[in-house]
Amino acid sequence: MIHELHVEYKETSYRIVSPSKTIEYTKDKVKEIGVKKIKNITNIDRVGIPVFLAFRSGVKKGAINVYKGKGVTKEQAKASVIMEAIERYSAEMRSNDNTIISTTEELERCIDPNELILPGRISPDSKLEWCAALNLRNNKKYYVPANAVYHPYNPRKNSVRLFRSNTNGLASGNVIEEAILHGIFEVIERDAWSLFEIRRRGAKKIDCSNVENEMIENLLNKFKKAKIDIKLLDITSDIKVHTVAAVADDIHLKDPRLLTIGFGSHLDPEIAVMRALTEVAQSRATEIYGVEESKMRKMFVERIGYERMKRINYHWFREPEDVIGIEELKNEASNNLKKNIEIVLQKLKKRGFKDVFIVNLTREIGVPVVRVIIPGLELSTVDPERVGQRAKSGAFNAG
Repeated sequence: MIHELHVEYKETSYRIVSPSKTIEYTKDKVKEIGVKKIKNITNIDRVGIPVFLAFRSGVKKGAINVYKGKGVTKEQAKASVIMEAIERYSAEMRSNDNTIISTTEELERCIDPNELILPGRISPDSKLEWCAALNLRNNKKYYVPANAVYHPYNPRKNSVRLFRSNTNGLASGNVIEEAILHGIFEVIERDAWSLFEIRRRGAKKIDCSNVENEMIENLLNKFKKAKIDIKLLDITSDIKVHTVAAVADDIHLKDPRLLTIGFGSHLDPEIAVMRALTEVAQSRATEIYGVEESKMRKMFVERIGYERMKRINYHWFREPEDVIGIEELKNEASNNLKKNIEIVLQKLKKRGFKDVFIVNLTREIGVPVVRVIIPGLELSTVDPERVGQRAKSGAFNAG
């Protein structure tokens, strides 16, 4: 399934083609999935880092119809929002999807659902809806709960819902290897983020004063010029895939809604930093635009206020005792996509996570999309009801 593919573009991400080629390749496909408009909202915020929105009609009940994309360049941001729209389209369940209803005892090879960090345990005789997946550990077919694959998920008659569906590990790519790699990165990122939210300590501040990457310099300068304080935190977990949080404090407006955070994970620390910086810019722009804002949330945040919101989230806004230079963070990324997948799988295996399941969600439009499922990794930042043993046992931050 995974082939040797050389990375041709790695200025802002490790891809086999540039963002402009991705846009060209998908220009007709976005129409097929119901995208009616793609809007550049970069200028809604004074930072000036590219952010795009895509608006789609005909979504399944329970799905969102506005998608976000960000990037160092306009092309990257536009490609990002297009691919997110395709991911969401592909994750919607179809009547002709090949699923089965069964108990775990009736299946030869399947995930134990309780390993997916459930809100409550289920018995082996519970009827669940399942779909086929590939286990990258041994390249064998396994069954995984459809609840962990599709979003939104509405169980078929006589089957049990395990949890609220989400998009953790849902990823697309120009080729399936890209989708797999970035899906794994996302699951690792959410795990590291969840652990830090629970532990509230262990982060290191990343010093970029010696960075030789002009794109990172330019991104940081945009925030500085806009009088927005940016703190880069290394929240890498014991899995040792670089995970970075960019924490933004608008010291000019002091608006509690704009106390935002962005995240990025990658084998290349500079890519992780750029992902985090562009994501925090996306969070600001979409907050200002109102994409993620409800009247109730707006009232809640405004009632709390700027200073109290910072105190509540003190673990993000305080100054860490430890500082690490970005030049000290080792780049382990290869120019070969297969090699990068192998490196990450090995890191997971060292921490006891041997099973990595891949469900191919590529639809008729032909753009590769997968759902990555790694049993045992934390995701409480996605679903607060699901807190696993890593968090409960205080898994350490390895830096």
